[in-house]
Amino acid sequence: MMQASPADPPLDLGVMDSTLDGGLTARAALGVVVLATDQTLEHEFRFLLDGSVFPGVAFYVARVFNDADITPATLQAIGARLTAGTALILPGSPLDVVAFGCTSATMVLGEDAVFAELRKARPGVACTTPITGALAAFQALGARRIGLLTPYRPDINRGIAAYFAGRGVHVAATATFDRVDDRDAARIQVADIEDAAARMAQSGAIDALFVSCTSLRVAEAVDRIERRTGLPVTSSNHAMAWHMLRLAGITDPAPGAGRLFRL
Repeated sequence: MMQASPADPPLDLGVMDSTLDGGLTARAALGVVVLATDQTLEHEFRFLLDGSVFPGVAFYVARVFNDADITPATLQAIGARLTAGTALILPGSPLDVVAFGCTSATMVLGEDAVFAELRKARPGVACTTPITGALAAFQALGARRIGLLTPYRPDINRGIAAYFAGRGVHVAATATFDRVDDRDAARIQVADIEDAAARMAQSGAIDALFVSCTSLRVAEAVDRIERRTGLPVTSSNHAMAWHMLRLAGITDPAPGAGRLFRL
């Protein structure tokens, strides 16, 4: 066999046949605006939206700047950045749903204001947030007395409870880890979250638990917490991922993701 010389031109095999299919988003393309400091959302979405469970569904993210300290003022400032963040998600390609991944900022800004900013970049798109997903989850679960577990300052907890009350949801018990730095919230041990959930369940005051904050690591523990407490459990990332699927018309059950994903 003749040896090719480095000086020889490459063998040109011409244009190959190719056929386009639906790609990774054959069933749904989901976009998520994520906070710059968030360490958890993408990891949990990879678990919750596993391609082997939801073939043809893919999510894509863009990050927006936020201050690490969680205060009403720093949360309010995020609103003006949402449109530009949304515009960075698959420009020129359709999205079925767009979500904003911050529970406390949604509460401060209001869902309608968040949706308006997202739709400036994606007119008419279906939208959700962790708060929106949680409200839909409570309805689907038939939950009437909610336990709210967060890493937030007590005043932010009170604000979330008031926001839920304004939407007809009764928060019957609250608890916080009181970690005002979003980076610290991402490092709270999962075992501590499970223990706190169990303590809240033992109070007898609640019939469902919502763990608020996209930075808390909850999604992979939902099944375990539900078995331990006997209550339905959801979280910011968990409820938002579920709601994005429902808005996209996808109702496949997801083994191992808790009661909500089996409805």
